[in-house]
Amino acid sequence: MPLPSDLPVIDHHCHLHPNGEGVAAARRFAAAGGTHLVLATQNYTGTIPRSIEEYRDQFDTTFQLARAIRSDTGVEVRCVVAPYPIDLVHAAPLIGVGKALDLQRAALDLAGRFVREGEAVALGEVGTPHFPVEEELRTACESALDHAFEVARDADCPAVVHSADLDSAGYRDLAARAARARLAPGRVVKHYARSLVPRPDRAGIVPSFLARRELVNEVLEQEGPWFLETDFLDDPARPGAVLDLATVPRRAVAISERGAEAIERLRIPFVESFRTVYGWSPQVPERRAR
Repeated sequence: MPLPSDLPVIDHHCHLHPNGEGVAAARRFAAAGGTHLVLATQNYTGTIPRSIEEYRDQFDTTFQLARAIRSDTGVEVRCVVAPYPIDLVHAAPLIGVGKALDLQRAALDLAGRFVREGEAVALGEVGTPHFPVEEELRTACESALDHAFEVARDADCPAVVHSADLDSAGYRDLAARAARARLAPGRVVKHYARSLVPRPDRAGIVPSFLARRELVNEVLEQEGPWFLETDFLDDPARPGAVLDLATVPRRAVAISERGAEAIERLRIPFVESFRTVYGWSPQVPERRAR
């Protein structure tokens, strides 16, 4: 059974690089049946930003990529921007912990401005290191995450979190941190979720599941909200990492072959969850609808 003409197919989290596949990867995504990409910013230069101007250039590159993809492929692209949280760890030895934290906060404020202006739909990735760091750095990273949640609250947008995979205690801790910032846990998305934690144990946090076949089959019967993503990195040195950009539409096509009931389950990650978390009702672009 083919995918319904009114069903969008959305990769909730990917990265593209102007010196990688870039638009060509988006063409492959569209050819597989994909309609929308949520494009997360990344470091495009290989050097750690030391100024707000470098972050402005980074975010502008993301917006330029999004415009090029829309123009070339007809795929709808929504951008997610924020300073990568690990930048603080790497900037601290160069400019000091205090200045690195100030820069991280300023870049988060800039990202929030872009959300309010409609260039981006969420803050991300934000979070804390998932590897050991000195206590002073850990405290600074946690302070930056608190600020990120405050910016997301004020910009009325989701915050997309980078962290180690979470168990139920981890979800509760993240929800408590959001609550302290007065950000609803339903506006916090745990990206790169690799294991299924039952909905009652997620404390309202929304998972974006990595679209591995076994995990997709496991989560398909779960109530929303939840998303599917590839976390495609578009790194020429690591082709196909983490998952290829065509993975989500390929999973959707395979699921659609199970029949009408399975197709309706796909409306959870591709329609209902976006409406719930982002306040956005995705529509199939005219090019694919025809």
